[in-house]
This record gives sequence, structure tokens and C-alpha cells, in this order.
Amino acid sequence: MGFNFFYIMIKKSRIMSYHKPKTMCSSFRILIFFLIFSIASSHEFHPLDPLSPSELSQVQTIIQKSHQNVSFHYVGLDEPKKPVVLSWQLNRKHNKKISHRLAFVIVRTDAKTHEIIVDLSDSLIVSDKGYNGSGYPLLTSEEQTAANELPLTYAPFIASVQKRGLNVSEVICSSFTVGWYGEKRTKRVLKVMCYYIDGAVNFYMRPIEGITTTVDLDEMKITGYHDRLMVPVPKADGTDYRESMQNRPFDTRLKGMTVFQPDGPSFTIDGHTVRWANWEFHLAFDMRAGPIISLASIYDPEKDERRSVMYRAYLSELFVPYMDLTEEWYYRTFLDAGEFGIGLCANPLKPLRDCPENAVFMDGYFTMQDGKPEKISNVFCLFERYAGDILWRHTEPALPGDTITEVRQETSLVVRMVSTVGNYDYIIDWEFKQTGTIKVTIGLSGLLAIKGSVYTHNDQINEELYAQLLAENTLAVHHDHFLSFHLDLDVDGDANSFIKTKLKPVRVNKKDVPRKSYWRTVNHMAKTESDAKIKLGLGASEFLVVNPNKKTKVGNYIGYRLIPESVSSPLLSDDDFEQIRGGFTKYNMWVTPYKKSEKWAGGLLVDQGHGDDTLAKWTLRNREIENKDIVLWYTLGFHHVPYQEDFPVMPTLSSGFELWPTNFFEHNPVLKVKVPKQVKWPNCTK
Repeated sequence: MGFNFFYIMIKKSRIMSYHKPKTMCSSFRILIFFLIFSIASSHEFHPLDPLSPSELSQVQTIIQKSHQNVSFHYVGLDEPKKPVVLSWQLNRKHNKKISHRLAFVIVRTDAKTHEIIVDLSDSLIVSDKGYNGSGYPLLTSEEQTAANELPLTYAPFIASVQKRGLNVSEVICSSFTVGWYGEKRTKRVLKVMCYYIDGAVNFYMRPIEGITTTVDLDEMKITGYHDRLMVPVPKADGTDYRESMQNRPFDTRLKGMTVFQPDGPSFTIDGHTVRWANWEFHLAFDMRAGPIISLASIYDPEKDERRSVMYRAYLSELFVPYMDLTEEWYYRTFLDAGEFGIGLCANPLKPLRDCPENAVFMDGYFTMQDGKPEKISNVFCLFERYAGDILWRHTEPALPGDTITEVRQETSLVVRMVSTVGNYDYIIDWEFKQTGTIKVTIGLSGLLAIKGSVYTHNDQINEELYAQLLAENTLAVHHDHFLSFHLDLDVDGDANSFIKTKLKPVRVNKKDVPRKSYWRTVNHMAKTESDAKIKLGLGASEFLVVNPNKKTKVGNYIGYRLIPESVSSPLLSDDDFEQIRGGFTKYNMWVTPYKKSEKWAGGLLVDQGHGDDTLAKWTLRNREIENKDIVLWYTLGFHHVPYQEDFPVMPTLSSGFELWPTNFFEHNPVLKVKVPKQVKWPNCTK
């Protein structure tokens, strides 16, 4: 869960900011600044661009004319229908524009939720639908802040703090969503948990355990309070992670290094369209999903045409259930994207720390609870990764004469965003490779969720704690992270199919063959949604999205395959309430026919939702998916048993997946890629 709310929009007049290397000569600085600034000159309207600051203000004005005391919980582009966008893409050279630009808005007014569509072209509301189902919209930072302050002036809480010998002026509080556990009707509430600072920065390591405070968000008042038990607050010693506060000697054995591009980056950005090497794609930001990659296509020199790969892809939901069953913890089963917003929790990236010296940064805007846009800097960074990796190689010593060795070094383009959802930092990388591969990497860092305890050593423990003891009085609770990605692949067109290729072991019984076994491939093309539900780890398989209407010269279907890095599946029972809400995690892969409204794996309104509008529910219709416009959903999982190396701040733990071209090209697409030219540092001083 999180507090930082940011929305990105790249202005025409200032598409990006570029942080220049400190050691670069002034002439090179001027050159690179000119190259970057010149990128902005040819920007044109794009139907998938996020709403501009003026459009966000326009939404605020239009809605406030018809609704009083309104709070804005989501404001984003209501993208045109897919055929309209594809038609625009085909005719963009003629500067064809979409006739109406729409915004999709979720607001709360008079304790009710409204889903509103605003026509920005005509400045009017075209749809205003009150919502009466289960679930509530994204939380806003303002209401979380207000809820967090309530206990600090609440007499029973002050008495509880004083009873523990603590100073209430050193207390800070945090909001937690409450989930759903079978109630037919619920109020919009939060639980508030508090921590003791007392000079410490890493307050997550110092929980004030045993107190449960319930806040009604619509009335903004405390409606429930329980002080159940007293346990020691963990010590602050050893919890500070700031570089300036580390007393022990630093490891300085590594020498300086950098990435230097004297001619500037190899990519260009026109509005939100990024072009690099053989790739072209649209990059936008969503308050809920964070980065959205659209209209990704790759140039095929053999065919002399640009070929579609992926229509739209983003992180759809992030499910983080904790395993502690006690009163203060059992409800901590977060759906972070739908409750707090991966985009809303995005952070300004730190040059030279979050991103390398050759990175280019994008600025943007987000929407406050009152609907006003606010500026945010450096939400995305883009950079070329050149780290000595090998693109392809071969050494051939068997030929007469000299040994032949051919090697190509790999360069890729990375799009990065970091979202801090409460204690956790999620590093989200979309990496594009010259081979046609798209690699998605999720890095987990930040701080563990800590529970206070009476125990100081493992030998004292004689009960189940649902956690690991990492320091004195400090328990780190077992938990999971499941990230569900919406991957609308359009492989050489939008009519695709899903194939599972199983590697089947075969026993050999032939007397004239000395081998006893081998394996062969068995292909199954899924016809309906139920055919395409995949649990990984149940045998060796390949998973392909193919265009059944197009084949290579030798007769193979043109396709892309998904290659997972690691395999994790939920361990909770299917009838557990939190698993019902997170039902999209039951399978690692799902395939659905494209439907514009089916965006969020956990449902549109997630907070306290009943799991009745999820990916798991949609697929019960068992729709046809063969030779259709389909969406591949992939869930990446982590089971996290914390260890002492995760304390007081967690080294980045990463995993991900790749989308590989599979018979997409007629042969190796990087056979003719040249090694990047060698660059010598100019003779200049700081």
C-alpha cells in the first residue's frame, strides 16, 4: 500500500528532460541537449496519448458543474475502440485525427460511486452511471492522510500510547485496506496501524503492535478501536538505511564506471512514440497501471515492412496476501493496483542512482482528489543498456586455416518506472531487444512489513508466528507477490491463436535402435478459454501466440512465445475469501477474447470487492479464442520467506518473463547487426 500519487503527461513543449553527465565537456553537453530537444519538434496528436494537464482541468470543470462535493479517484483516457486506433495507425501519414477524445472518470459523491465518461471534444458528460455493486475505487492520498491523522487526537489511542511508555508526538500512522470476508454489505473503511519514530527514519521496523483502529472514510471518523495486547516496540538500532548514517567503513574497492554516448541516444521520442533500432512503440502512463506499452511493432528488413507485435500491455493487478492470522494482520491481503494504484504510487527517479548516466527522463502530471493536475518530474527513464552481454557468437576451429570467431555485442532499450506502494518498492522494466524480444523484469526492494514481538531469539519461540525472526522483537511476516500482466499481442495482425506445445517423453521399443527414450513435441491449439488455462510447473511446455493465417516460407505459423523466468502459484485454498478476490492467480496463464472493458484482472472496483468481476469470472463464459483477437494474461509470482539479509532494507529480488519471436522471422534477425562503434573519452576535465 502507498502514499505517493503521480500522473505522467509529456508536454509538447517539453517532451523530456535530460540529466547530463557531470564529467562531460561543455561541447558534448550542448550537442546532446540539442539532439534531445530537437526530438520534440515533430510531435503530432496520437489517440492513445494520456490526458494533458489542460484536459485534466477540463474534466474537473465539467464534472464539478453537475456534482457537488465530488472526490476524484481515477481520471484517465477512455481509449478509442481498437479498430479505430488501428485504422488511425494505418492512415497516420495523412494526419487523420480521432473525432472525439474521451476521458473515463471514477468519482465519489454523497457516499456513492459514479463511473463517468466525458467527451472532451464537446465538453460534456456522455455517460454517468451510479455503481451499486461490491467494491470501491482507488484510495486518494488526501483521504489516507486524513485517516492517518485521526488516531493522534483520539483519546483512547493516546492512552494506549502512553500506557506503553511512548510519546504520541513521535508516532506516525499508515492506512491499510481491509479486504472482504463474506459480508453482504460493507462501509468504506480503512484500518490504521501506527509506528514509533523517536528519531528513526525506518519507521516500518518499529510497529506499535496490538492496536486496531477502524476509520470510516465517508464520514472520516474512527468507528472502531481495540487495544488487544502489549509487545515491545523493536529498537531503532541498525534500522537506518541512509548512506550518510552508516558508521562502519564503506566498501570502496570498486572503481568508477559510466556509460558515455557522445552522439546522444540512439532512440527518438515524438510525443509518446518511441523509436529505437528496429522497434517503434507508444509509451503512456496510467494512474492505476503505471507504464502502458501500445502499438509495439518491429521493422523486418527482409519484408521491408513494419510488423505488429503487441497492441497494448501493462501490469493489470498486484496481489500481496500476508499469512499472519492475528487480529491486526489477517486482513492484509492487498490488491495494490486497484486499491492504491501502481501509477499513483510512482516516484521521481533519481538520476545516476535509479537510472544510469545516459538515461533520458520524462516528466508528467497526476490528478489530485479535487481533480486538479499536479506536475511530477522523472517518472519514466529510458536508456540504452550496453553492459558487455553477447547478442550471438560462434567460434569455429574445425575449418582449414585460421579459427573463425564471430561475436556481436548486445544493446537494448529499457523503459523504467519505480512504484513505492507503502513499504515495498517495485522496479518495473520493459526492455526491447534487437532480436525482437520484449523482456519484462520486476524488481522487489524497499522495506519488509514488520510485526513487533516479545521474542529476541529463536530458541524462545514455542508457537506458530507466521513469520521469521530477523532481529530483537522483530518479525517479518510470510507473504506473496503476484503480478498479473495484460498482454494484448497482435502477432502480424489481430487474428491470433494460442498453442501449447508439450514436450512429451517417448519410450523406444525398437530392437534396431540402442536408445531407450527421447522426447517429441505435441501441439494443442486452444479453441476456448478453458483450453488455455495453464498452471506452470506441470511438465515441459512451450506457450505460443501465433497468427494461424500466416506462415513462413517453410510452412511454420508466425508467432511469439512467452518464456517465464520462475514459477510460483498460490498456496491458499480456493474458498478462502482473499483467494476469491485474487482468483486470477490460480493459473499462470489465461487467454481471453479481446474486450475493451476487460482491463483489470482483479476487477474495476477492487477495494472490499467480492471477486465477482475478475479474470477468473470472465473466463467462465468459455468463449471461443481460436483465430480471434485475443489477450494473453500472465501472472508472475514470488513466495517471500524473509531472511536477515532483507533487514533493514531489502536487496532487489528480481524475476520476469520474455516474449520471444517464434518463426516470426525467416532467419536470425540480428545476423547483420554491427558492433557499436568504440568510443574514446574526450580529453576534458570536470
